[in-house]
Amino acid sequence: MAEAHSRRERLYSIIFQADTPAGRRFDTRLIWLILASLAIVLLDSVEHIHRRHAGLLSGLEWAITALFIAEYLLRLYSAPKPLRYVFSFFGLVDLMAIIPGVVALFYPDAQYLLIVRALRLVRVFRIFKLRHYLVQANFLLSALRGSRQKIAVFLLSVSTLVVVFGALMYVIEGPENGFTSIPTSIYWAVVTLTTVGFGDITPKTPLGQAVASLVMITGYSIIAVPTGIFSAELANAMRQDGQLDRECATCRKRSHESAASFCSRCGNPLFPRGGEHGTP
Repeated sequence: MAEAHSRRERLYSIIFQADTPAGRRFDTRLIWLILASLAIVLLDSVEHIHRRHAGLLSGLEWAITALFIAEYLLRLYSAPKPLRYVFSFFGLVDLMAIIPGVVALFYPDAQYLLIVRALRLVRVFRIFKLRHYLVQANFLLSALRGSRQKIAVFLLSVSTLVVVFGALMYVIEGPENGFTSIPTSIYWAVVTLTTVGFGDITPKTPLGQAVASLVMITGYSIIAVPTGIFSAELANAMRQDGQLDRECATCRKRSHESAASFCSRCGNPLFPRGGEHGTP
C-alpha cells in the first residue's frame, strides 16, 4: 500500500508539477507530441499527401492517440482528486484531445477534429513560467465579465433590429427578388448590418435599396459599440489593478492610487500616524 502511494506521488510530481526537472521534461515532450499530432492532421488534409502517405499518417496518429489515452489514464490514477481533475479546465482540454480520435473509429472524417488538440498548447504557459501573460489575460477576463450585461443588451437590441429589417425587406422585395422567406431576409439583414455584404441576395426595388442603405448606415453607427464597451471595461480593470483598496475613514472612498498616502477626495490620511502603508 505504501509503495503504491509512493508511486502515485512520484507520478503526480512528474505529470502535474512543472516546477520539478522531471515535470518540466514531461511537459516539454508532451508539447512536442501535441505539435507532431497537429502536423499530422494538417498534412493529412492535403490531397496529394493523403493519397501517398495515408497509411503512415493514420498509423502515426493512432499511436499518438494511444499515448494521449495512456497519459490521461495516468493523470486520473495519480491525481489526488480525480473528479476535480476531470472537470477542471486542463482536464476538459485533455479529454477533448482524446474524444475525436475515438469518434474517428466510427466516423473517419472526424479525425480532422483532432485539431482541437491545439488547445493543449496552453500548457506552454506553465512550462515557461509566462505568468505575466496570464496576468494580462486576467485583465481581459475581468473586462469581459464587467461588460457582459451591456453586451447582452446590445446583442438583444441588434437581434431586434435584424428581425424588423428582415421582415420589412421580405414585405418590400418578396420571393421574386430572392427574399424567399423571413429567415432568409433576416440572414440578409445580418450580413448587411455587419457590413460583410456577401452579395448573394440584393434588393431590386428602389424602396428596398433605400431600406438597405439605412441598414448599412445603421451598421456603421453601431459596429463600434461593443468595442467601446469592452475597451472601457478593460481600462477600468487595469486602473483598478493599480489602485490601493483601502477605505478612507472620513469619506469612505475605497479606491486610491497605489502610492497614495492621503485620500484624493477629502485629503485625510489613509494610514495611521505611525507610518505610511503600515510601516511603523
